[in-house]
Amino acid sequence: MTKRFLVPLLSAFVLAAVPFAVVGKAVAGDTPAAKNAYLYIGWPNDGEVVRARKFRVWFGLRNAGIAPAGVPKPNTGHHHLIVDAPLPPFDEEIPSDRNHLHFGGGQSEAIIELPPGKHTLQLLMGDDKHIPHNPPIYSTVRTIYVE
Repeated sequence: MTKRFLVPLLSAFVLAAVPFAVVGKAVAGDTPAAKNAYLYIGWPNDGEVVRARKFRVWFGLRNAGIAPAGVPKPNTGHHHLIVDAPLPPFDEEIPSDRNHLHFGGGQSEAIIELPPGKHTLQLLMGDDKHIPHNPPIYSTVRTIYVE
Protein backbone atom coordinates (compact mmCIF):
# COMPACT_ATOMS: atom_id res chain seq x y z
CA MET A 1 0.00 0.00 0.00
CA THR A 2 1.15 3.50 -0.62
CA LYS A 3 1.59 6.09 2.07
CA ARG A 4 -1.33 8.03 0.57
CA PHE A 5 -3.77 5.23 1.43
CA LEU A 6 -2.08 3.88 4.57
CA VAL A 7 -2.37 7.08 6.66
CA PRO A 8 -6.17 7.49 6.18
CA LEU A 9 -6.67 3.76 6.79
CA LEU A 10 -4.70 3.82 10.05
CA SER A 11 -6.53 6.98 11.13
CA ALA A 12 -9.86 5.25 10.58
CA PHE A 13 -8.77 2.28 12.72
CA VAL A 14 -7.62 4.58 15.55
CA LEU A 15 -10.89 6.54 15.49
CA ALA A 16 -12.92 3.34 15.44
CA ALA A 17 -11.01 2.03 18.47
CA VAL A 18 -11.53 5.15 20.64
CA PRO A 19 -15.02 4.19 21.91
CA PHE A 20 -13.70 0.79 22.97
CA ALA A 21 -10.79 2.36 24.81
CA VAL A 22 -13.08 4.45 27.04
CA VAL A 23 -15.60 1.71 27.87
CA GLY A 24 -14.18 1.46 31.40
CA LYS A 25 -14.63 5.19 32.03
CA ALA A 26 -17.68 6.06 34.13
CA VAL A 27 -20.35 8.00 32.27
CA ALA A 28 -22.67 8.24 35.28
CA GLY A 29 -22.75 7.44 38.97
CA ASP A 30 -23.07 4.00 40.53
CA THR A 31 -26.69 4.36 41.68
CA PRO A 32 -29.07 2.65 39.25
CA ALA A 33 -31.85 4.86 37.90
CA ALA A 34 -35.45 3.81 38.37
CA LYS A 35 -36.76 2.17 35.22
CA ASN A 36 -38.70 4.63 33.01
CA ALA A 37 -38.08 7.55 35.36
CA TYR A 38 -39.28 10.80 33.81
CA LEU A 39 -38.20 14.19 35.17
CA TYR A 40 -39.78 17.46 34.10
CA ILE A 41 -40.38 21.08 35.04
CA GLY A 42 -44.08 21.64 35.67
CA TRP A 43 -43.80 25.43 35.61
CA PRO A 44 -42.65 27.74 34.09
CA ASN A 45 -43.37 26.43 30.62
CA ASP A 46 -40.87 26.63 27.78
CA GLY A 47 -40.97 30.13 26.27
CA GLU A 48 -42.84 31.53 29.31
CA VAL A 49 -42.57 35.23 30.06
CA VAL A 50 -42.26 35.52 33.84
CA ARG A 51 -43.41 38.93 35.01
CA ALA A 52 -41.60 38.90 38.38
CA ARG A 53 -37.93 38.44 39.29
CA LYS A 54 -38.91 36.08 42.12
CA PHE A 55 -41.06 33.18 41.02
CA ARG A 56 -41.98 29.59 41.82
CA VAL A 57 -40.55 26.65 39.85
CA TRP A 58 -42.19 23.30 40.40
CA PHE A 59 -40.61 19.96 39.66
CA GLY A 60 -42.26 16.79 38.40
CA LEU A 61 -41.06 13.20 38.57
CA ARG A 62 -42.76 10.01 37.41
CA ASN A 63 -41.85 6.35 38.01
CA ALA A 64 -39.35 7.18 40.77
CA GLY A 65 -39.43 8.58 44.29
CA ILE A 66 -37.94 11.50 46.16
CA ALA A 67 -35.62 11.02 49.15
CA PRO A 68 -33.48 13.60 50.92
CA ALA A 69 -29.75 13.75 50.33
CA GLY A 70 -27.91 11.34 52.59
CA VAL A 71 -30.76 8.80 52.56
CA PRO A 72 -29.86 5.86 50.27
CA LYS A 73 -33.14 4.34 49.07
CA PRO A 74 -33.58 2.37 45.84
CA ASN A 75 -35.32 4.17 42.95
CA THR A 76 -35.13 7.58 44.62
CA GLY A 77 -33.13 10.78 44.41
CA HIS A 78 -33.51 14.51 44.85
CA HIS A 79 -33.72 17.49 42.51
CA HIS A 80 -31.00 19.81 41.28
CA LEU A 81 -32.05 22.83 39.22
CA ILE A 82 -29.50 23.85 36.59
CA VAL A 83 -29.82 27.55 35.76
CA ASP A 84 -28.12 29.09 32.71
CA ALA A 85 -25.56 26.27 32.49
CA PRO A 86 -25.06 22.97 30.67
CA LEU A 87 -25.48 19.68 32.51
CA PRO A 88 -22.44 18.88 34.67
CA PRO A 89 -20.37 15.69 34.23
CA PHE A 90 -22.50 12.68 35.11
CA ASP A 91 -19.74 10.81 36.94
CA GLU A 92 -19.05 13.54 39.52
CA GLU A 93 -20.88 15.20 42.38
CA ILE A 94 -23.22 17.89 41.06
CA PRO A 95 -21.71 21.32 41.87
CA SER A 96 -23.47 23.59 44.34
CA ASP A 97 -23.34 27.19 43.17
CA ARG A 98 -25.59 29.87 41.69
CA ASN A 99 -26.04 27.78 38.51
CA HIS A 100 -26.56 24.42 40.26
CA LEU A 101 -29.24 24.68 42.95
CA HIS A 102 -29.57 21.69 45.31
CA PHE A 103 -32.84 20.59 46.83
CA GLY A 104 -31.46 17.90 49.11
CA GLY A 105 -34.40 18.13 51.50
CA GLY A 106 -36.63 16.45 48.94
CA GLN A 107 -38.37 19.65 47.84
CA SER A 108 -40.58 19.49 44.77
CA GLU A 109 -40.78 23.25 44.21
CA ALA A 110 -38.75 26.34 44.92
CA ILE A 111 -38.92 30.10 44.73
CA ILE A 112 -35.96 31.43 42.79
CA GLU A 113 -34.91 34.93 41.80
CA LEU A 114 -33.38 35.75 38.43
CA PRO A 115 -32.46 39.06 36.81
CA PRO A 116 -34.46 40.26 33.83
CA GLY A 117 -33.61 38.56 30.55
CA LYS A 118 -33.43 35.18 28.88
CA HIS A 119 -32.65 32.16 31.09
CA THR A 120 -32.51 28.38 30.82
CA LEU A 121 -33.73 25.90 33.42
CA GLN A 122 -33.14 22.15 33.55
CA LEU A 123 -33.57 19.53 36.26
CA LEU A 124 -31.09 16.78 37.08
CA MET A 125 -31.72 14.06 39.66
CA GLY A 126 -28.96 13.24 42.11
CA ASP A 127 -28.61 10.21 44.35
CA ASP A 128 -28.06 10.39 48.11
CA LYS A 129 -24.50 11.65 47.45
CA HIS A 130 -25.52 14.31 44.84
CA ILE A 131 -24.20 12.18 41.96
CA PRO A 132 -26.38 11.58 38.88
CA HIS A 133 -27.95 8.13 38.50
CA ASN A 134 -26.97 5.56 35.91
CA PRO A 135 -28.36 6.32 33.41
CA PRO A 136 -28.76 10.00 34.34
CA ILE A 137 -32.29 11.33 34.86
CA TYR A 138 -32.72 14.85 33.54
CA SER A 139 -35.43 17.05 32.07
CA THR A 140 -35.51 18.93 28.82
CA VAL A 141 -34.18 22.48 28.84
CA ARG A 142 -36.73 25.24 29.39
CA THR A 143 -36.03 28.73 28.10
CA ILE A 144 -37.83 31.50 29.96
CA TYR A 145 -37.85 35.29 29.84
CA VAL A 146 -37.89 37.25 33.08
CA GLU A 147 -39.23 40.81 32.95
